[in-house]
Amino acid sequence: MSINHGDEIADAVAPQRDIATDEGDILLDVSDLTVEFGGLAALDGVSFGIRRGEILGLIGPNGAGKTTCFNAITGVYTPSRGSVVFDGAPLGKVKRHQITRRGIARTFQNVRLWGEMTALENVCVGTDARHKSSVWGAVFRSRRFYREERDAVDRGMALLEFVGIAHRAGEKASNLPYGDQRRLEIARALATEPKLLCLDEPAAGFNPSEKTALMSLIKKIRDDGYTVLLIEHDMRLVMGVTDRIVVLEFGRKIADGKPKDVRENPAVIAAYLGVPDDEIA
Repeated sequence: MSINHGDEIADAVAPQRDIATDEGDILLDVSDLTVEFGGLAALDGVSFGIRRGEILGLIGPNGAGKTTCFNAITGVYTPSRGSVVFDGAPLGKVKRHQITRRGIARTFQNVRLWGEMTALENVCVGTDARHKSSVWGAVFRSRRFYREERDAVDRGMALLEFVGIAHRAGEKASNLPYGDQRRLEIARALATEPKLLCLDEPAAGFNPSEKTALMSLIKKIRDDGYTVLLIEHDMRLVMGVTDRIVVLEFGRKIADGKPKDVRENPAVIAAYLGVPDDEIA
């Protein structure tokens, strides 16, 4: 199946999601978030909010705690202290699959796909997060099971078209070019119908033209009704696509503001250029 009309793609890609938070209000509230390993704080008292409908960049030098923060938000790590409130409800010790059901999806620094499955099959797996068929329904091929299976294929194709790789639908994920694997991972994350999409270094390994295309895709994702949290090392991409940026260094937040303000912040410049603290104006 191939969907050619923009409105039809938009309808299939971004179905109605039950979001309690109004546009522009805080969708994700991170408060005093601390993650310790063996008594050492990888994340130390970090607080920030993500507003519904914005693209927030989370940046910092290597070892700043960006991925640790991602992992604490998405349930990979349990915070030592602090809280994460999502769409009005605390996440607490919620399990990872439950966090996905609540509406947080993510990609990874290293692409994680089912290599022997086709691109379409990979995306259809993502739609399972919203399916309601029971085990028995699947075993006995209930009417609901068939309907959900058909809808998964339709929506999977719409998502592949949305990210620009519909022509790869029948190819094994392992055979796709690296850039298309990255796009496939984003499509699979979108298939879970997230309220918040977390992208962990999506431009890693990309050439300049691929990065420019990725910037357009991220903006299109936001324009389609999603909220985006982005970790990325490429400052041109971050400055060109985000509405706001949070900067970490050694596990602590050192800046939070609009791209222009962050770019000119002396503490941020020092963190990236290695200027001693006593030389910061």
